[in-house]
Amino acid sequence: MIVVELSKLLRRPRTWVSIGLLVLLPTLVAVFLAVSEVAPRPGTGPAFLSAVLSNGALYPAAALAIVLPLFLPVAVAVIAGDAVAGEAQAGTLRYLLIRPVGRTRLLVAKLISVVAYTMLAVVLVAAVSYVVGVQLFGSGPLPSTSGTTLSTGDATLRTVLAVLYVGWSMLGVAAVALFLSTMTDSPLAAALGAIALLVTSGVLVGLDAAASVRPYLPTRYWLAFVDLFRDPVLYRDLVRGTLLQGVYVLAFLSAAWANLMTKDITS
Repeated sequence: MIVVELSKLLRRPRTWVSIGLLVLLPTLVAVFLAVSEVAPRPGTGPAFLSAVLSNGALYPAAALAIVLPLFLPVAVAVIAGDAVAGEAQAGTLRYLLIRPVGRTRLLVAKLISVVAYTMLAVVLVAAVSYVVGVQLFGSGPLPSTSGTTLSTGDATLRTVLAVLYVGWSMLGVAAVALFLSTMTDSPLAAALGAIALLVTSGVLVGLDAAASVRPYLPTRYWLAFVDLFRDPVLYRDLVRGTLLQGVYVLAFLSAAWANLMTKDITS
């Protein structure tokens, strides 16, 4: 079942179209920066973008900051929202469960497929951005945001950890959309529901009146991966973000499992 779902994921044109669009956005930004040679002032624009003109090795981190607030979570929500609801809409969910495929096994296969898409998208954004950044801006010793210089091995490790952190953050989005996918027969409704939650979270994070709930909002620590490029690394928000996403993943996957196990499948 898992192999079948992964095969379906890799064969679907929308998988590669959505990843291609995710990769295209930071590539276009890099081209405009290279042509104009005008970067945002420090403290403005996505993280690291003001420094990439002098060092293209920083561009993977900048690219993640570009796609993270909106485009990446939307892509993940669409894929995860289609996981179960898409089968119901197509009328194949009931036939899948008639075969000797348990509901838990089906949900696990769908989850693994969504995780594979999420990590594939994040890794390709970072990898392509590195190639584009080095080709357009050159490379050199990687500076930390604290003013020190990172060794090549240290910089590579921190970039890998940033990719893993962003991927883990997106699994919170995937869990919400997957839960909603078990609630409805409409993939669009499931995806929009997850996106609505994220938009609401994003608004509340920037609202002083919501300070009491801000630490518990799903988008609160998404950009904490920037702290990986400080010297020394500031782990507080990274740990909080990791644990918070773990709570969202566990809670919504449990809810998705409970709902699918008790749901009357009619389509």
